[in-house]
Amino acid sequence: MAPTDEPGQSARQAPQTGTTPPPEPPEGGVAGQAARMPRWLPRAMVLALALVGVFQLGTWAFHQLIGLLLNILIAFFLALAAEPAVSRLAARGMRRGFATFLVFFGLLIVVAGFFTLLGSMLAGQIIKMIEGFPEYLDSVINWVNTTFHTELRRVDIQEGLLHSDWLRKYAQNSAAGVLDVSTQVLGGLFRLLTIALFSFYFAADGPRLRRALCSVLPPAKQAEVLRAWEIAVDKTGGYLYSRGLMALISGVAHYVLLEALGIPYAPVLAMWVGVVSQFIPTIGTYLAGALPMLIAFTVSPLYALWVLIFVVVYQQFENYILQPKLTSKTVDIHPAVAFGSVIAGTALLGAVGALISIPAVATLQAFLGAYVKRYDVTDDPRVHGHRRRGEGPNPLTRARRVWARARQRSSGPGNGTG
Repeated sequence: MAPTDEPGQSARQAPQTGTTPPPEPPEGGVAGQAARMPRWLPRAMVLALALVGVFQLGTWAFHQLIGLLLNILIAFFLALAAEPAVSRLAARGMRRGFATFLVFFGLLIVVAGFFTLLGSMLAGQIIKMIEGFPEYLDSVINWVNTTFHTELRRVDIQEGLLHSDWLRKYAQNSAAGVLDVSTQVLGGLFRLLTIALFSFYFAADGPRLRRALCSVLPPAKQAEVLRAWEIAVDKTGGYLYSRGLMALISGVAHYVLLEALGIPYAPVLAMWVGVVSQFIPTIGTYLAGALPMLIAFTVSPLYALWVLIFVVVYQQFENYILQPKLTSKTVDIHPAVAFGSVIAGTALLGAVGALISIPAVATLQAFLGAYVKRYDVTDDPRVHGHRRRGEGPNPLTRARRVWARARQRSSGPGNGTG
């Protein structure tokens, strides 16, 4: 008999048969394959880092350009307000650029004339106050000496002021702040010039801008954009009309008061109060009331107090009665919505938001109202908030029913009378 092969010998002879044994698994087995990094993960990490970098860059650029964007937004609404006048002149055969120039030039003349007249009045009052300052000081000193039994003299007070450390420090601080004031004035003039240029371009190239915007939209969307543009023009014009009407009412009311008190330059001061209080949001009321109070103080301190009381009372009347009514009529939005939009605009964009919030909300409301489906309201008394005449029992019948129910409860089985 042939000798039997041992297991170890058959294993050593296996490679000679021509069959290749299966490869050994990698070190670590299945756990090593799972721990290997997917091929898409590096690219995903690079893409995520790139998105974060783009977001940071966009945020930085937005904060750097926020001033320019606000100027463009103001210019756009000013162009919308000038659109009806420019279009009316262009419809009569005038070139649109020249029509825009005439509208803006007329507005410039009105604004320049107003501030020139106001500046001359203010300069005259300042000179008058400086010339009459010794007399005011003497009257104050006489009142103090009479009331408190003192012996003050104007010469001593003047010498004390001239040699005081407070005056010297004030002069030094004023001299150092001249450069800051000049820088702010130049910055404000540059901002006004930027707004004026953008407003002119928007108004003059309005049709071209609309064509460029509609050229990248399908025909159905083009009609919606043109409708939104027309609504924005109407609402912005209505808002400015309401502000102008309130400025006229405010000017007339303050003119009557100032003329009755005998305050000089009453027409100019009334015009100042009307324009500034309506077209400078948030702080316009305080700026408008300060100048008439100052002029009234030169006549009598009591008159300045009367002006202050009238300004405060009229402001409350305007905020809660006049402005909501006029705004709801001209801009066609609810008074509560108008009030809330001003608060929201001020919180988001400050004074600019307060100025453009009402026309922006009115435009959005009118545009959305064209696409919201509405239904006929059922004729229910609860919709009207009251019962119609003849419906339901009269007061006498209701009183009888209440009395009958009360007697029924008192004579019931649980009252202890059974």
